[in-house]
Amino acid sequence: MQTGTDNLEAMEEARNYNAYLLSLAQRAGDGRVLDFGAGHGTFARAMAEERRTVVCIEPDAAARGRLQALGLEVHADLAAAPYRQFDGIYSFNVLEHIEDDEATLRLLYDRLRPGGRIVIYVPAFPVLFSAMDRLVGHHRRYLRRPLVDMMTRVGFRIGEARYVDSLGFFAALLFRFSGGGDGHISPRSVALYDRLVFPASRAFDAVAGRWFGKNLLIEACKPG
Repeated sequence: MQTGTDNLEAMEEARNYNAYLLSLAQRAGDGRVLDFGAGHGTFARAMAEERRTVVCIEPDAAARGRLQALGLEVHADLAAAPYRQFDGIYSFNVLEHIEDDEATLRLLYDRLRPGGRIVIYVPAFPVLFSAMDRLVGHHRRYLRRPLVDMMTRVGFRIGEARYVDSLGFFAALLFRFSGGGDGHISPRSVALYDRLVFPASRAFDAVAGRWFGKNLLIEACKPG
């Protein structure tokens, strides 16, 4: 049976994409950093190797086991993370899985030290919602203005908010209106897109990122 975990494992083939996300994680800052939704530890491991203190939040028991085997500190939910103790937080493709996303953003806000930074990366545009979103348990895809407004209500000061992977918007639109099958993506198709399309898409983002993209990136801080 195909599962959302299959798609997570397929994304491990996306070297350019993962290198880009790692560069975003690094922008969350040095010191003590929270990885919210750490998955298999792709970014937490690399951040720890750069001598950051990384604390992982991961609800999936199997994934937590993998993280622990890597020697990382990991907890099942945010309740175990201390208040006002983190210099930075990053969260990639996680917020869309959570029904009450605003309440979760408040919990993340409370974990940051004053002046701390947060980097949020989520799927964009409800029109792109497809069988793949349903397979992996997404509640929504985001538009820039509503998410910026939500984060502002929570207390964050927005630094940057833009769409990412502009060419991926059209690939996702084609996937959506072709039916999307069962939502499963193959490692081979991920690797091909990552090698042939994603670098060009990132270059085109400089022009199109204000208007559209497959994902939405927000960088913000906690005033302090």
